Amino acid sequence: MAEENIWSGTSSQLKNFWAFVACLLVIPIPWAIYRWLLVKSTIYRLTTARLVTTRGIFSTVTDSLELYRVRDLEMTQSFTQRLFGLQDIVLLTADELSPRILIDHIPVALALPDKIRAHVEACRVAKSVRTVDVEDDPGHAQ
Repeated sequence: MAEENIWSGTSSQLKNFWAFVACLLVIPIPWAIYRWLLVKSTIYRLTTARLVTTRGIFSTVTDSLELYRVRDLEMTQSFTQRLFGLQDIVLLTADELSPRILIDHIPVALALPDKIRAHVEACRVAKSVRTVDVEDDPGHAQ
């Protein structure tokens, strides 16, 4: 089965609210433009098999996470995010280089966590991947 795009997008510019306020009051406008570009140039792309994150204004870095490596999802909302219908999604993964991936200031209406969860399970089934939790027994001497 070919890999298909499920979703592609960026964080909300609300992420820069206080930076923009500071710019109007104290800091020069080029800094606010830089912050805007930084958010706009971070692109998340969810496919049926991977989450691809591209970051960078002039030179870019692209990270790819195989969805079957996602162990857990965590959704958080600050008070301000709740007012604007946004959320942060944290992916806890089995990847050594990226154990925690943050997708921040994403609209709740996209139902992105449900889409991620569904495709994580589909990838695990397709690859016959199972997760095993191993706990250390503090009473057990080695």
